[in-house]
Amino acid sequence: MDNYQNKIINFYQRERRMPGYKEIMTLTGFKSKNAVYKLINKMVEAGLVTKDSQGRLSPNKSVTEVPLLGLVEAGFPTMVEEDLSNTISFDDYLIDRKKDTYVLEVKGDSMIEEGICEGDLVVVEKTKNPKIGDIVIAEVDGGWTMKFLREKNGQKYLEPANKNYPPIYPQFELEITAVVKGVIRKY
Repeated sequence: MDNYQNKIINFYQRERRMPGYKEIMTLTGFKSKNAVYKLINKMVEAGLVTKDSQGRLSPNKSVTEVPLLGLVEAGFPTMVEEDLSNTISFDDYLIDRKKDTYVLEVKGDSMIEEGICEGDLVVVEKTKNPKIGDIVIAEVDGGWTMKFLREKNGQKYLEPANKNYPPIYPQFELEITAVVKGVIRKY
């Protein structure tokens, strides 16, 4: 990987998005979009990025993979051997349908007993078929929230994971738009 390619990958790792053509021109000091186009094609050929039909860039898995070293005991300490042969791609681990997946930042504490705290990021997937018991993103009576989807006597309702909050029974409308697939927390 050359210096220009490193700058683009570093931009992705820092900003969590790929740069646009003008940003690549700024990063590299190139004066023309044609030079950027050639650099991008080199990166595609090298397998560092992919380009979709609209020209949008995505990093390849090798850029987003991290080593999976093994297991760590959460109980009594034990000896662990490192296994450097495996890697994990968070795209593969958390995302089944990329076009239907997005991330939301959590506000509030209604899901803390499920380990979802304010400031966490939740990876959610759009769905039309949520299951009872799923953690969902829902529009209820004109407002949006994240709760467990529950059902009682044929009526669907939303239940928080915090004993300080009551369940939400819709008065007019309950529409589930997405299901939580994972939680990301940065320390």
